[in-house]
Amino acid sequence: MSTIKRNQLFVASCLALLVTSLSFGIRAGLLNTWGHEFGLTQEEIGIITSTAFWGFPLAIVVGGMVVDVIGMKKLLIAAFIFHALGIFLTIIASGFWPLFISTLLIGLGNGTVEAACNPLVASLYPNNKTTRLNYFHLWFPGGIVIGTLIVSFFGQYVADSIYLSNWRMLVGIMFIPTILYGIMFFRLTFPVTERVASGISTSKMYKSLFKPLFIIMLILMLGTAITELFTGQWIDVLLKNVTDNAILLLTLETGVMVLGRGLAEPVVHKLSPQGVLLMSSILAAIGLYLLGHSTGNMLFVGAIVFGMGVCYFWPTMLGFVSENLPETGAVGMNIIGGAGMFAVSVYMIFMGGYYDKLVAQKLPSGADLAAYNTAPAGSDMANALNNAKSLAGPQIINATSIIPVILIVAFAILFVYMRSRNTKTLPVANATIANPYEDQ
Repeated sequence: MSTIKRNQLFVASCLALLVTSLSFGIRAGLLNTWGHEFGLTQEEIGIITSTAFWGFPLAIVVGGMVVDVIGMKKLLIAAFIFHALGIFLTIIASGFWPLFISTLLIGLGNGTVEAACNPLVASLYPNNKTTRLNYFHLWFPGGIVIGTLIVSFFGQYVADSIYLSNWRMLVGIMFIPTILYGIMFFRLTFPVTERVASGISTSKMYKSLFKPLFIIMLILMLGTAITELFTGQWIDVLLKNVTDNAILLLTLETGVMVLGRGLAEPVVHKLSPQGVLLMSSILAAIGLYLLGHSTGNMLFVGAIVFGMGVCYFWPTMLGFVSENLPETGAVGMNIIGGAGMFAVSVYMIFMGGYYDKLVAQKLPSGADLAAYNTAPAGSDMANALNNAKSLAGPQIINATSIIPVILIVAFAILFVYMRSRNTKTLPVANATIANPYEDQ
């Protein structure tokens, strides 16, 4: 029997997630470029970007249902195929529909990675799930930092004409980690999922999905995902006309997330997962308030606070479910993740149209938004459009800031409930599960 090399599987998982995050970071920096080159409205850009978010839940939910049957290795080979095709089609894209289809494929790849890697990490580190999931998901903001820095470099230090004609080269960079993780996963041996290893039946797993605590966490995931991912994906669009360094705000925010997830172990152990979620909601609400009501250097303060707030949301939600509802297995973790991404996709389409409406309201009466979007740079129409966008962007952020305020109340109740439940449970010694894997 082949030895399961835990560390190599973890590294390959991080590379796969790096591709997911690069797709967010690079695409977030190219939205305005695509709008200019292909004459897209903000609503069309919202539809394109949202495609990745509903392709993700489609893949993660279906993948969660079949991962116990077909195994994590086959799912990750499928993820490699989706990613490779999506990157290639993006490079040769010529307008709305090619970008739509390529984004869908990348979203399917992203969701399939999560469908396999979340239960893989939980299976590899059964004694330290929440911390290890935070370490794994560190590579999501880490890749966004890398992607936005690359886009920022090309946008600021390369002539605009060259940048606009060579954005495809930036997308092609994603081929490097894609090929690497594909080779590694193809060669390595995988364990079975934790649910299969523990002998929990399939029927019990599906029945557990109707437990009240799971349904509550499912609903709360909608808010945490929108707060983190909508703001991150759209920050360059929403604040581009408020600051000259909007994409660097995303870089700063995600850089804080990398640092925070790297320090997850002492934070999670000190506060508990539910305590971390409460703290995160408070900081996220403050950060969004600062981003929506500030200009100049205070925007960077807002980005730092917001990054501190959202850095633990996604992995800690998954870790909470895995630790407190282990019988839900891979399906539970993946439904939670899929619901979050689906919520972001719906919210993004809605906000794309709302943003266009806000911008139109701030233009002269009867103005044709499409004509203003294609106006030459420096013209009166272009200046009026930029001014309208500088007013509309913060309004979208302010509307979104209501969500973490609601989460503060919800997670405060969860914190009290979990504390009362834990005090009723007899304390048991921390068991240490033997390590059956080779750490290579």
